Amino acid sequence: MRITLRGAGLAAGGAALLGAGYRFGYPDLAVLGSTALAALGYALGHAALRPRLSVTRSVEPDRVARGESSTVTLTVRNNGRLGAATLIAHDRCGRPDQPARTVPVPLLRLRPGHDTDVTYPVPTDRRGIVEVGPLQVVRRDPLGLLTATRSHGGTNRIWVYPRTHPIRAVPAGISRSLDGRLDRVPHGAITFDTLREYVIGDELRHVHWRTSAKVGELMVREHLDTSLPQLVVLLDDRAASWPDRSGAQSEAFEAACEAAASIVTAATREDLPIALQLTSGQAAGGGRIRGSARALLDLLAEAEPQPATGDDTRLLDATRRLRQHRPGDTLIYLTGLGGAADLGLVSGLRGPFPAVAVGLLGPRVLEEPQAAGVLLLRAHDGEDFAAVWDGVTRW
Repeated sequence: MRITLRGAGLAAGGAALLGAGYRFGYPDLAVLGSTALAALGYALGHAALRPRLSVTRSVEPDRVARGESSTVTLTVRNNGRLGAATLIAHDRCGRPDQPARTVPVPLLRLRPGHDTDVTYPVPTDRRGIVEVGPLQVVRRDPLGLLTATRSHGGTNRIWVYPRTHPIRAVPAGISRSLDGRLDRVPHGAITFDTLREYVIGDELRHVHWRTSAKVGELMVREHLDTSLPQLVVLLDDRAASWPDRSGAQSEAFEAACEAAASIVTAATREDLPIALQLTSGQAAGGGRIRGSARALLDLLAEAEPQPATGDDTRLLDATRRLRQHRPGDTLIYLTGLGGAADLGLVSGLRGPFPAVAVGLLGPRVLEEPQAAGVLLLRAHDGEDFAAVWDGVTRW
């Protein structure tokens, strides 16, 4: 609850008149002062009344690519029994790291048991997370002496994904099979992966009879197509790697996010397993999970360049994790001009990863960086990266 300038002036004047009336024996001044303070008390009681409102909000869709449309529909219902509600309300809509803009919601004589709908677009001109809500309802007394602001309803989040550019090709099948050899088989290769319990519909020729006799129930062999690549995208989210950064924004980093989103979309289209990791340690996907790109694109929407704290060993730690766990066989590292000096750490992964590619995003410079031992994909934006990617003839 907040007192307005008018209310503060009335309170000060009323107290002064009341004191002067009693002090000097002027009853008229005392009456004026008492009236002013009574008006302030009425305003206090009016503003303290809490309107009985129920707020529901729907977002359609809640995940969009940058530049696509998303709409919020807000429904406010008056659950009170007496009197129509006339209030000033605003719905919050913006990014957590920025001052949020407010959308006015008209609540003029909203009768009991009735509701009103308000629809407004969500700003999707930038990649990131947009939060909407809660609804801020301001109650003000008729004299304008006090205002009380209360929050109603919950919040919703909208994920604004990077733009994707069509990538026609994905790396050819190349992986280390579980039999210990390196496969380059264009038509597929099958190798044993694991054992599991028999379910109706499994072929009996896949039953492993020796293990079934030991455990007392049918066990079948799971096989893996080792010629299919397992892609790993490592996105450099170190702030120092993006020298064009202005505040929290970097066009080169946006281009890298677009490149990563394009790879994720292409891999999902081809039903290939893919994992996404950030040098800061966040990760999504991995293993042989296929089909859904939602978790990976959510991570790309949330990614922001992170400044270093102390000695920056994030890339070194990321390469150690990749060397130890090896979540795939084809590594694509996306970085900016500031990260070109650390390409040696990524080049050292040529042992655990049969195929390593480096996507270097940013404006062209006189002395272009060179990557020894790995495939260098040099591009100035996401669309250029897609063209360079499709131009690769051999991984």
